[in-house]
Amino acid sequence: MPPVTNAGDAPAALPGRQKAAILCMALGAEAAARVTQKLTPDEVEVISYEIARADRVPQEAVEAVLGEWLETVVAADALAGGGVDFAREVLEKAFGAPKAAQILKRITSQLADSAGLHRLRNADPQQLVNTLRGEHPQTLALILSHLQPAQTAAILKELEPALGSDVVFRMARMEKVSPEILQLIERALAAETALSMSHGMSASGGPAAVAQVLNLVNASLEQQLLDGVAARDPGLCDQIKNLMFVFEDIGTLDDRALQRLLREAEAKTLALALKAASEELKRKITGAMSQRAVGALNEEMEMMGPVKMRDVEAAQLAIVTQVRRLEEAGEIVLGGGDDLVVG
Repeated sequence: MPPVTNAGDAPAALPGRQKAAILCMALGAEAAARVTQKLTPDEVEVISYEIARADRVPQEAVEAVLGEWLETVVAADALAGGGVDFAREVLEKAFGAPKAAQILKRITSQLADSAGLHRLRNADPQQLVNTLRGEHPQTLALILSHLQPAQTAAILKELEPALGSDVVFRMARMEKVSPEILQLIERALAAETALSMSHGMSASGGPAAVAQVLNLVNASLEQQLLDGVAARDPGLCDQIKNLMFVFEDIGTLDDRALQRLLREAEAKTLALALKAASEELKRKITGAMSQRAVGALNEEMEMMGPVKMRDVEAAQLAIVTQVRRLEEAGEIVLGGGDDLVVG
């Protein structure tokens, strides 16, 4: 784990414990002591360790962490005072609409972490599959909707397609669940087995959550799961599809967002992904590249020769994952228009 003194680390990429350490150092000993009084002994130990090994913190990292903390405080106060709509209004006035959407997404996810299923945060997917075998599809849907999308996608890959589509359908239809129910399920699972856990959970069911998960599975499994949902509720399936971001949707990015993505993508991965892309998308992507870069890309594609479709799908999935990562970092906003956001 790189220390917070690594100047090459973008502040947004720092893990939460390092951000907490920077915040405590910036606030000073007295204020930091009041903050850590609200934490568990294990959390205090982790933060203390990060502080102890931080010899020097770059000023830009301090400013970024303090800025994020201020945004979080404003958002949390607004949510407590008047709900999501009021918080959105406050944040838009304070930071502008694109930044407000980014902040609100982050803070609501953080608040959802307290809803229950704490012990299931980032458990090993294979362990969870073994633990959850035999559970009712509704129970599976409830649990998977409260895990990280990548973790949920990994578990869905291990389920039979018929069961997986049933679970996805129930996830898409899911509404809010009381914290007591989540804690009851968590205790029941904890009594059955010892799971290896870490931190970081995002919650919420509904079509948007399912779309986010399906963006992370391969095309064949995605189609099987969507077909299962469509057989039961075609309208719900259409809602999910409309919310999904697939490789061809890269063509909807504006020029600045596309150029940011191209700086992130590896040349070989991009060349492989474009093997099965539409001519329209190829023109869109190459139009955002220099002539020399286009020449190198074409040469890479020619050198590959015939490739397996599953390899192309894996490369396209890697590019889509990079798009999502840039969106979550606030560097691009999907949907067109004035999309580039500087944090």
